[in-house]
Amino acid sequence: MALAAGESISDLLNQLKEKVVAAKDTSLKTQSRELLDADFKALLRAISSAVENAAFDGGNILDGSLTNGLKFLANADATSFITLSSKDLSLSGSIISLGLADSLLTVTGATTALNKLDDSITALNKSLGDIGAQAKQIAAHTTFVSKLTDTLEAGIGNLVDADLAKESARLQALQVQQQLGAQALSIANQSPQIILSLFQ
Repeated sequence: MALAAGESISDLLNQLKEKVVAAKDTSLKTQSRELLDADFKALLRAISSAVENAAFDGGNILDGSLTNGLKFLANADATSFITLSSKDLSLSGSIISLGLADSLLTVTGATTALNKLDDSITALNKSLGDIGAQAKQIAAHTTFVSKLTDTLEAGIGNLVDADLAKESARLQALQVQQQLGAQALSIANQSPQIILSLFQ
């Protein structure tokens, strides 16, 4: 979720760059400059919205609210963790230095905005690289845990199968003993009849 939002913000910053570069044109009329500024502000609000909506399971690693990031268990004993660090992509922050106070209504404002925008794009790319690397680590660990779970389930299945086979053999042995006991009793009951028949 965070990576998708980060990529969306990156696209929005590139759109902002088009507006800012166009606003540096000294021949622009006031109305054109005002339209560019309105588009500029709308894109900035879209960035804010993308940051706010990047929440997953109650946590948002893009708005700076999770100072310790998101921790994922890395072992069965719950003693080791993998952490997805948080980044503050809010406007006027350490990564995206542009804010709603910035304006394209003057060439000077557009120049200032362009400098901030270039710095923001560089910082955002680094942040997205960090998030991507951590996401790959978590995905690799998830794959490992999934394979470990499959192995444990197979092992438990083999143990259950072995116990069932043992119990089945025991049941068959008891059935044979029961049949032999019944036959022995039958033979024993017939023995007195045989002896009596000899005296007749």
